Amino acid sequence: MNERQRRILLAAESQAIGHRGIAVIARVAKVSRPTIYKGLGELKEGRIKEAEAEAEAERIRKPGGGRKKLREKNPKLIEDLESLVDPVTRGDPMSPLRWTCKSVRQLARALAEKGYKISYQVVSELLHEAGYSLQSNVKKLEGGSHEDRDAQFTYINEKVKEYLYKGSPIVSVDAKKKELVGRYKNNGREWQPKGQSEEVNTYDFINAEVGKALPYGIYDIGRNIGWVNVGCDHDTASFAVESLRRWWQSMGYREYQNAKELLICADCGGSNGYRARLWKYELQRFAGDAGLSITVCHFPPGTSKWNKIERRLFSHISMNWRGRPLIDHEVIVQLISSTTTQKGLKVYAKLDKSRYPTKVKISDQEMASINLKRHDFHGEWNYTICP
Repeated sequence: MNERQRRILLAAESQAIGHRGIAVIARVAKVSRPTIYKGLGELKEGRIKEAEAEAEAERIRKPGGGRKKLREKNPKLIEDLESLVDPVTRGDPMSPLRWTCKSVRQLARALAEKGYKISYQVVSELLHEAGYSLQSNVKKLEGGSHEDRDAQFTYINEKVKEYLYKGSPIVSVDAKKKELVGRYKNNGREWQPKGQSEEVNTYDFINAEVGKALPYGIYDIGRNIGWVNVGCDHDTASFAVESLRRWWQSMGYREYQNAKELLICADCGGSNGYRARLWKYELQRFAGDAGLSITVCHFPPGTSKWNKIERRLFSHISMNWRGRPLIDHEVIVQLISSTTTQKGLKVYAKLDKSRYPTKVKISDQEMASINLKRHDFHGEWNYTICP
């Protein structure tokens, strides 16, 4: 349709709708209300036939007719707009937009200060035409990269293949994010009857009597089985090794009855960090109790997200309880235990009410008593603790 035909059709449709018809048609057809008002005027004056006759001609406007686009009237408009959007290369370092949210309304106000008469809707259109879009931050920067990062990944991969070939247990371990216990908002949505959303607390103030839940996970890489020890006290190295001990006593020993060795893939920091003396001291006790030679391979600094437990266990737990308030520790244990995947993941969880004091010091003599053998390649990251 040409302009007149479209204008008259929209006016007729707005009349057919009745109350609020003009607002509805303007929004759906993306035209201004004055355009529809003009069409209504033409309908009332009986100018439909005249409009149809004019429509038969090839052109309904004179050459060059119609409102000029802003970019044509102001050739520097796009350049000035991009200088406001670009925070570094072209933007004025003293511009207030460097320190505020650059919404289209704020951009329109900044352009108005430069002498442009422009609406925020036009600013949005110009940005889209110039290839801009609304984007959020992307987590990709991992900090400083160690020179032997790739070599350590290769070393871990070779160790995992070696243990898989021998049928020995290999576990990926880590502590999941601490979770508030109580009627607190849990990100995500789930299906509920309309208008019956579950109510939670307005503020996330911690209940000192309940505290937080500390899920520590052990993921069996070879058998695709997860074990989560849900603690109630502190995330210490003693708690991390106790989680390993409980996993071994409850299911690891049954799965690997003839095992004499265990491979642990862990992050570089936290309660199971390579610098933590208490971690190595507690592993020595666990090695003696289980009769296992425990080999630990730490991921390089800044690469914790590559630990398999993150993608193969913790991510699925988070999806399983999204939108569900973690009312108490028992609910957390049940939600973790009910986590499954199409690839056959099974997860078991237990509640650990034991106390794990912080600031436990390990003396030099106690460290010397540990039967620790460092590997030739980065012995600080790769070592074996024998009974």
